[in-house]
Amino acid sequence: MPPERAVPLDDLYRARFPGQEALDAKRALWRALCRGFFQRYVPEDATVVDLAAGYCEFINEIRARRRIAVDLNPDTAELADEGVEVIQASASDLGGLADGTVDVVFASNLFEHLHSPEQLVQTLQEARRILVPGGRLLVLQPNIRLVGGRYWDFLDHRLALTEHSLGEACQLAGLAVVESRTRFLPYTTKGRIPVAPALVRPYLALRPLQWLLGKQTFLVATPIEGSGTAVDDGRL
Repeated sequence: MPPERAVPLDDLYRARFPGQEALDAKRALWRALCRGFFQRYVPEDATVVDLAAGYCEFINEIRARRRIAVDLNPDTAELADEGVEVIQASASDLGGLADGTVDVVFASNLFEHLHSPEQLVQTLQEARRILVPGGRLLVLQPNIRLVGGRYWDFLDHRLALTEHSLGEACQLAGLAVVESRTRFLPYTTKGRIPVAPALVRPYLALRPLQWLLGKQTFLVATPIEGSGTAVDDGRL
C-alpha cells in the first residue's frame, strides 16, 4: 500500500476562495465583523495572536498594539498587512512565543482541521501558555450538532466538535469558558446572510436572527487561575 500523502491545502484553498475579488469581499466582511463585534474583546493596547491566520482577514482588520499571525503557510507573510508580525509555525507548537506575553489569542475555523482530540488539547494548552493572567482565547467554530452532515462538505475537516466537547477540551487545557454563544454566525459565507458587510451590523444586533441562522459557536475562555465559569449556553 503506498504511503499516505497530505492533502495539497494550497491548491484546495485556491479552489475554495478563487480570485482577488473573492478575497477582497472576505476582507470587507471581516472588517465589519471586527468593528461590529470582535474589537470589544481586544483592547487597542493589547498583543493579539491569530492562530492559523490563513489569509489574515482577522489580524489585518483588528486594532491592537501588537498583531501576530501564526500559520504554517509561507504565503501568509505576503498576505499580512504592514505592521503584522508573521510566525511560520503550527498552532500546536508556539515555541516562538514566550509564556504569558499575549493578551488575546484568536482561532477561527481552525479546530475542525486538527487530526485528533489530543492535538486540539495541545493547541489549547499552547494558547493558555502564552496568555497573560486574565487573557482571552476567542474561538469561532463550526458546531457539528447544528451543521449536521454539511460539516463534512469540506475535504479537510477531520475533527467533529460541539460547544460541549470544545468546552471539555478547554477545561483539560486549563482554560475556563466565560462566554459561549452556541448559535452565532452562519456556517459559511457561501450561504445566507451575513455575507454583505452592510448586513453584518443588523445581524449582530439581532440575537433571534443568530438563533435562526447561526451554525458556528463563539466561545471566550481564560486561564483558569482567578477565572469565573459562568456560561451563556445560547438556548432559546
